[in-house]
Amino acid sequence: MKLTRVDGVRLLLLWLGGVDLRLTMLAVPPLIPLIHRELNLDEKAVGTLVSLPVLLLAVAAVPGALLIAKLGVRGALAVGLGCVAVFGGLRGFGPSTSVLFSATFLMGVGVAVSQPAFPSLVREWFPRRIAVATAVYSNGILIGETVPTGLTSPVGVLPLAHGDWRWAIASWSVVVLLSGIAIVLAAPRRGARPAVAARWWPSWREGPAVRIGLVMGMASAVYFGTNAYVPDFLDQTGRHNLINPTLFVLNGAQLLTAPAVALRERLLTGRIGFIGSAVLMAVGQLGIVLTPGPAVIAWAFVLGFAAALAFIVALTLPPRLAAAGDVHRMSAAVFTVQYGTAFVVPLIAGSLWDLTGVAALAFAPGLVATAVMAWLAMSLRLGEPQGNIPAL
Repeated sequence: MKLTRVDGVRLLLLWLGGVDLRLTMLAVPPLIPLIHRELNLDEKAVGTLVSLPVLLLAVAAVPGALLIAKLGVRGALAVGLGCVAVFGGLRGFGPSTSVLFSATFLMGVGVAVSQPAFPSLVREWFPRRIAVATAVYSNGILIGETVPTGLTSPVGVLPLAHGDWRWAIASWSVVVLLSGIAIVLAAPRRGARPAVAARWWPSWREGPAVRIGLVMGMASAVYFGTNAYVPDFLDQTGRHNLINPTLFVLNGAQLLTAPAVALRERLLTGRIGFIGSAVLMAVGQLGIVLTPGPAVIAWAFVLGFAAALAFIVALTLPPRLAAAGDVHRMSAAVFTVQYGTAFVVPLIAGSLWDLTGVAALAFAPGLVATAVMAWLAMSLRLGEPQGNIPAL
C-alpha cells in the first residue's frame, strides 16, 4: 500500500514528536562539568538532575493517560509539549539550583504527559502500519538523544551562546516550541471519532505490561546512568577531551538499530532482543570502566546500540499488543514501571560514588540491572510482530 502525501506529513510529525521528547532532556549531560562547578553539585545531585525527568516519565504517565482520555490526543500534546518548551528553556534562569531543579521537574511533567499520546497517535494515523510508524517515531527519539549530545559543546550551541550553559540549554526549547505547534495542529480533534476510549487507568494485569516495563526499566537505567556519570568519570580520570565524543557515540550508536532490526526481524519478538541487549550493555559498561584511553568511545558505542535495541523492541509492543482504544493505558503501565526503575538505579549509583569516592562504583548498579533484565526477559513470550520495520 503506497504512502500518500498526508501519510508522509504525518510520519514527519511523528518523527519530530520523537525528537521533542528527548531533545531538552539530553542537552544537559554535555554541560554537566560546567553546571557541576558553577552550582557546586555533588554526584548524587548530578544523577538527580539527569534522572529527574525520567522519574516524571513514571510518575506522570498515569495522569498523562487521564489527560488523553479527557482532552484527547491533541489537548494532551498541547499541554505536554508546551510544558517541555517553556520549562525546558527556563531551567537556567538565574544562578539558582532551586530554579534549575524546579524547571527540570515541570519539563519532565511535560515529557511524561506527551509520551503516552504518541503510541495512540501511531494507532490513530497508521492502524495498518504500526511497525513503520513506530520505527519513524522511535528514530525521532533516538535523534533527539543524539543531536544535543553532539551539538551542544564544545562545538555548536555552546560557542553560539558564548560559553553560557543557560542559553545553550534554552536554545533547544525553540525547536520543541516550533515543531510542537505543528504537531498539535495536525493531531486529531476530539469529536465524532475519538482517538482513544474513555478508559484511562493503566492495564496493570492485562498482558505482560509490568514485566515489559521492568525489563525496559533496567535498560533505561543503564542508558541514563551512563549519560549522567560518564562526563565526570572521564573528567576525574584525566580524559576531559573525550567527554563530548564519548557522549556523541553513546547516543549516536542508537541510530544503527533500525537498520539492524530491518535485517533481523526476529529481534522484535522481544525475548531475543532484550537478552542480547542485556549482555551487550554489561560488556559495554565493563569496557568503559576498565579500558584506559580513547577506547572508552568504542565501548560507549556498544552500550548505546544495545540500549536502543531494547528501547525499540519495547516501543513497538503497546500499539501491537493492546486493543485499539487501550494503547495509552498499556503505554502508561509500561512507562510507569520503566521510568520509575530508570530513576532509582542511577540515584543509587550516584550515592555509591559519593559514599566511597570510587568513580567506578557508579557503574556497579548498572551491571546488576543488566543481569536482572536478562533474567526477567527469559520468560517473555510476545509472539511475532505485525509487519516489518524498514531501514530508515
